[in-house]
Amino acid sequence: MMLDEAQVKPHDRLASRLADDMAAVNEMIAERMASEHAPRIPQVTAHLVDAGGKRLRPMLVLAAARLCGYEGPYHVHLAATVEFIHTATLLHDDVVDESGQRRGRPTANLLWDNKSSVLVGDYLFARAFQLMTETGSLRVLDILANASATIAEGEVLQLTAARDLATGEDTYLKIVRGKTAALFSAATEVGGVISGAADARVQALFEYGDALGISFQIVDDLLDYGGATAAIGKNVGDDFRERKLTLPVIKAIAQADTDERAFWTRVIEKGVQKDGDLDHAMTLLDRHGAMVATRVEAVAWAEKAKAAIMVLPDHELRDMLHDLADYVVARIN
Repeated sequence: MMLDEAQVKPHDRLASRLADDMAAVNEMIAERMASEHAPRIPQVTAHLVDAGGKRLRPMLVLAAARLCGYEGPYHVHLAATVEFIHTATLLHDDVVDESGQRRGRPTANLLWDNKSSVLVGDYLFARAFQLMTETGSLRVLDILANASATIAEGEVLQLTAARDLATGEDTYLKIVRGKTAALFSAATEVGGVISGAADARVQALFEYGDALGISFQIVDDLLDYGGATAAIGKNVGDDFRERKLTLPVIKAIAQADTDERAFWTRVIEKGVQKDGDLDHAMTLLDRHGAMVATRVEAVAWAEKAKAAIMVLPDHELRDMLHDLADYVVARIN
């Protein structure tokens, strides 16, 4: 490599190493999102799929499979499956959250309508299940079906707990494990399973994906209160405006005095937000060290991810996955 590897982001190094596999995944995605009778399906799907996402989840499938020595064709099917599941959840999430921006572009529900987003999301879920059954592995089907159910469960839990100031860190972790980490861990786990890897290695890959996904979501929640709009693909403060109780806010509420709690009750529970409220919320997060404490937790989960894969064989892909965990938290520096 001509460029110093230290100057290349880990997910870019991973993408370069897996370029041939990812080309096959992209070809399969384009083929399977087609619809002979409903042209809106590829239109809506392409708007999101082509928006420049990192494709991190399908790359995790490919990396796990190649790390375990897989030489067959089905890691491509599973990577496309994971991307379809992820895209379907994004389409549904944007409807639920009434979002106007995703990956720096207007959301599909804004450009078309909520009905199209929901129905196309349903179509992609169906396509995902068609793809995963083609592997002929009931274990793979079980893992990805469970992940799909867990994602939906996490989203419903967030819906019911998000605006309740009594929501604590344990519930937050359950939400994050559901809506984000479940697909990360399923991606790495099925990569090992399709390879016929030993149970200990499959478990290590699962634990890596779980911890990486938790760290990833915690960092995303941090960036919402301090990241650049271009970097996070949405507007800074969206979580605040959507009244989501993310980890920094939960930590600040736990230390709030009477006046501060009244503020959080007004803006989160009651949804009465005024000009300057986001700035005041950020002041409270800083006052109680909530951002710093949240970053510490993100780093701890990244360390768990790195530790989990050390039982796997020495391999350049293992090193890339190790560096990826560091990069996830480096986004908040």
